[in-house]
Amino acid sequence: MCPAPLSANAPRGFIIPIGGGEDRVKERHIHRRFVELSGGTGADIVVIPTASELESTGQDYNRIFRDLGAAEVDFLPITRRADCDNPRYLEMLDRATGIFLTGGNQLRLSTILGGTGIAQRIRRRNAAGVHVAGTSAGASIMSEHMIAGGDSNSSPVEGAVSLAPGLGLTNAVIIDQHFTQRNRLGRLLSASSYNPFLIGLGIDEDTAAFIGPDGVFEVVGSGTVTVVDASELTHSSMWEARPGQALTLLGLKVHVMGEGCRYDLNGRHAFAPDVHAAFCTLPNEKVSTH
Repeated sequence: MCPAPLSANAPRGFIIPIGGGEDRVKERHIHRRFVELSGGTGADIVVIPTASELESTGQDYNRIFRDLGAAEVDFLPITRRADCDNPRYLEMLDRATGIFLTGGNQLRLSTILGGTGIAQRIRRRNAAGVHVAGTSAGASIMSEHMIAGGDSNSSPVEGAVSLAPGLGLTNAVIIDQHFTQRNRLGRLLSASSYNPFLIGLGIDEDTAAFIGPDGVFEVVGSGTVTVVDASELTHSSMWEARPGQALTLLGLKVHVMGEGCRYDLNGRHAFAPDVHAAFCTLPNEKVSTH
């Protein structure tokens, strides 16, 4: 366990996008790791089920995190923008050591939370050391630029993806989920081609990227995280392509990373699993390249 201390000098909390379809019954590796990061038996976790229209979603995740030993678990029943002004909900976020965004519809999530005190508080708490995890829609909304929809296609085409503003916990990546299961490589490539500064993360079901405050993430789960690095793109036809036309993208770099692999978002380097490397790398520690 390595919970982040909450103080004026605390590093930013982990950002943990999950590809959806995570194991909620058996080993629950992803949820267990999130609880450990958030303080283990001292964890105070707040669940935000706004993306889902199922009334049971918040209660389901409450049960999971309590079963894994979290001391306190609550969920915020936010279903409309007016709910975001509830001072009790803001107080709950202020004491949380971990925040969890459930799956559902990311546009429902962004249109209800966007620009509210709840969204601002999530960003501030993460900056102060609180860990924020989100699954499926809750993963997509974490980045500044959010994939709002698009076609499943193995080839990138003009118009394959639509974007919307996200929560802005990170401006370094753009995230897609249910990645391999729903054949979303084409739309992630299309999204990355809009601005090669962004690193595309395609996250499979039952898989998460635990992004540390040092900008290094580790893959946890049974699937893979596909990294699309367009920073060395030498040619893109996106700007001149007709609607539906296949794109030309030259110079892309793609990594497919299984459990234990790490990726440095700042240096844009991928690392194979290292059995000697401890999870929760501190910001001033180096990731082994051996």
